[in-house]
Amino acid sequence: MTRPRPTEPGDDGLRVVVVGATGNVGTSVVQACADSRAVTSVLGLARRVPHWHPAKTEWAAADIEPDGPDLVPLFAGADAVVHLAWKFQPTHHPDQTWLTNVLGSVRVFEAVATAGVPALIHASSVGAYSPGPKDRTVDESWPTHGWPQAAYTREKAYVERVLDAFEQTHPEVRVVRMRPAFLFKRTSASEQRRIFAGRLLPGRLIRPGLIPTVPDLPGLTFQALHTDDAAAAYLTAVTDGSVRGAFNLAADPPIDAEVLAGIFNARRLPMPAAPVRAALAAAWHLHIAPASPDLFDAVLRLPLLDSSRARRELGWQPRYTAVEAVEEFLAGLREGAGMSTAPLAA
Repeated sequence: MTRPRPTEPGDDGLRVVVVGATGNVGTSVVQACADSRAVTSVLGLARRVPHWHPAKTEWAAADIEPDGPDLVPLFAGADAVVHLAWKFQPTHHPDQTWLTNVLGSVRVFEAVATAGVPALIHASSVGAYSPGPKDRTVDESWPTHGWPQAAYTREKAYVERVLDAFEQTHPEVRVVRMRPAFLFKRTSASEQRRIFAGRLLPGRLIRPGLIPTVPDLPGLTFQALHTDDAAAAYLTAVTDGSVRGAFNLAADPPIDAEVLAGIFNARRLPMPAAPVRAALAAAWHLHIAPASPDLFDAVLRLPLLDSSRARRELGWQPRYTAVEAVEEFLAGLREGAGMSTAPLAA
């Protein structure tokens, strides 16, 4: 196990621990911290130590599940812990994802308090929100009860309740909850393909001109954000000691069938959601597709996010439009893009 160098006398930079540092969001957050003059050192925690060495960063192998190692020594002396670890699979065994996503999060929060870390930045999600409108945006006061049938949204919502209790018990800890829209970047393409679509998805064929139609389903309007833009908000939450509370993060424009048709140079095909869900359910039950049809149900019900608070209080402005983030991701699919970390491996 390696640790960052101790803070030198007179060195007032921040020491940051990133839990779940090798995935889609983790790699962007680690890089943002490594590039920041305000951060002295980064300790990246992951189940498997990567062959990736950004500046100022050391690694330690750690599993946050209940039988994992004691996290308190890893958090000792940190100025902030960024909690990003999340398990999407196996969707057929939600008891296993619960161990990491809920019980593991509880362990992280308790270790933050025990180690005396002054700031906790937690990766929540648009998936924590209760069903909401598609014709207008909602702010951070919208209920966070998730969509109870889908394990992902159910677990995100439950961890929000855990954080509610944590903040009451530990007011000395500055807690920030990031609730981003769907996050994409080129190097996350291989990971997201495995998690949501499976290896049978012909990534090289996902290109304009080869997809003649896109389904125009009721409720199929969602928001996207480049992962690096989300990481910029996380970095501000780490470095600005006045930041606390929940922040929606999303870029414009919302992605719907019309926007997707423009991306693929395709036609829209209006159709009901039921047959699409039935096909997804059949593929999931046959273990052909990894994503649960319950997650499809949740996506059709998720609200659109108002990111005004992040723009106002974090001074946050995404560099990429939602269309640019999706197009970069699709290019990554065609290329089989990835990174030299276990989750992002091509």
